[in-house]
Amino acid sequence: MFKTLMVAMAGLGLSAAVSAQELVAGQQYELLETPVETHVEDGQIEVTEVFWFGCPHCYRLQTPVNEWYETLDDDVSVVHMPATMGGDWNTHATAFYAAESLGIEDELHADFFNAIHQEKQSLTDPDDIAEFFANYGVSEEEAKQALTAFSVRSEVNKANSRMREMRLMGVPALVVDGRYVVTPSSAGSLENMPQVADELIKQVRAERAE
Repeated sequence: MFKTLMVAMAGLGLSAAVSAQELVAGQQYELLETPVETHVEDGQIEVTEVFWFGCPHCYRLQTPVNEWYETLDDDVSVVHMPATMGGDWNTHATAFYAAESLGIEDELHADFFNAIHQEKQSLTDPDDIAEFFANYGVSEEEAKQALTAFSVRSEVNKANSRMREMRLMGVPALVVDGRYVVTPSSAGSLENMPQVADELIKQVRAERAE
């Protein structure tokens, strides 16, 4: 019990340290010289999580970032964007947008991560992906059609363009309001990323209130 209390206190101390310091561009986050267009309703603050299903760091981030998402206020909208750096990255990005087009992405997202990192499935073959999708109420034929759909290819291309605009060379990353980029190296750790992003959300609110 004492150990649990100490761990909880350590976590609180870390949060206080992040929130107490003045965030500095080039240190805790990077500021994009040219903001990226956001895709949320007016008045909303966009948080884009850029990830690759095959990335172990992205997988490790899932627990702290999902816990953080549960605490966000109604004026924050979370957007998941798969990274596109060729090869398996693009295959997994295609799987993401295909699942989204079929209306099963929300249900499938965590399981796709787990299948790769816990069950050691590569999920890079279209037949294997289609078979995996079939566990979520769609047929393998529907899944294969979605994986080759023009609309899905278009979404992958858009993600590729957006990733270049964000000047990202790796993942995971959290991009706040299309301007502030938080990475594990800038935040100091994976666990710190949500905390830094949370402070940037507050900064965006303050800027908009001026």
